[in-house]
Amino acid sequence: MDEVKGKDADNNRVTDSLSLLTLNCFGTPVPKARRRLRALARQLEHSTIQLVCLQEVQLVFFQRLLIQACASYPFQAFEPHLHSPKGGLVTLSRMHLATQRFETYIEQGRWYLPTAMDRFLRKGMLISSLHWGSTPVVVINTHVIANYNGDWERQGVFARMQEKQLHQLSEIVAIQPSDALVVVVGDFNIPRGSRLYKNFLQGTGLIDTLADDQRPTHRPPRGVPAHYSLPIDFVFVRVPQTMSLQIKCDLRFSDKFELSHKYHDYISDHNAIEVSFTNNTTNQRIAGAGSG
Repeated sequence: MDEVKGKDADNNRVTDSLSLLTLNCFGTPVPKARRRLRALARQLEHSTIQLVCLQEVQLVFFQRLLIQACASYPFQAFEPHLHSPKGGLVTLSRMHLATQRFETYIEQGRWYLPTAMDRFLRKGMLISSLHWGSTPVVVINTHVIANYNGDWERQGVFARMQEKQLHQLSEIVAIQPSDALVVVVGDFNIPRGSRLYKNFLQGTGLIDTLADDQRPTHRPPRGVPAHYSLPIDFVFVRVPQTMSLQIKCDLRFSDKFELSHKYHDYISDHNAIEVSFTNNTTNQRIAGAGSG
């Protein structure tokens, strides 16, 4: 994606850049999780990324490990819960966060289905606000309930649960200030191009920063069918009409890293997505919502 421009953008230029990374970090109590999360922290500490949105931080221990190891990110957003941050969501920032709040999804799945773990985490939306120069920015970090039978087109039980959560997320997006840059990120557990994906974009007016990119973001473990290797993590944006932005976006952490001496593995079972917003310098344009 090269450019997103609102109709009044030429009157209000932004000079500095803003960068964000989103990752389902697979922070579950499994072997080598600490090694992977420490390797993730090392990568972040050596990066120029300003905001990091993490999903699946399933233990308070891992939350504290990440916060302590990412010392250059002095601002954090999370909602305390029982054994983990609520929803497994943590946002780290090198920029001051003006506000933060957690909105729990009404639909939490069923205890008698594989969604029991989703209920235990209390999934929802971690909503943070900050200022990028004079521009208000709203970052919504989320992890939508999983679709355990991989059926995103028909009205299966898990697809209906996902649809309810996405509808609630759409309502939250709709009430954000019109002059704010809204960035909605996370593990959506719906593949790019699916019915749920198309309906969500149509209902919100959000733009997919990696639209039409079919590279998978999920790396299923052994024993899980290959058709679950899909692009299910996203960075969606809504650009105010007064802004003209160049947006660059790509996958990160697709290769194995040295987790410890002579031991290499992937940082997560997901790839990260990194996005940067800068002042527009190209002529190729994609109109933002309401830009005419």
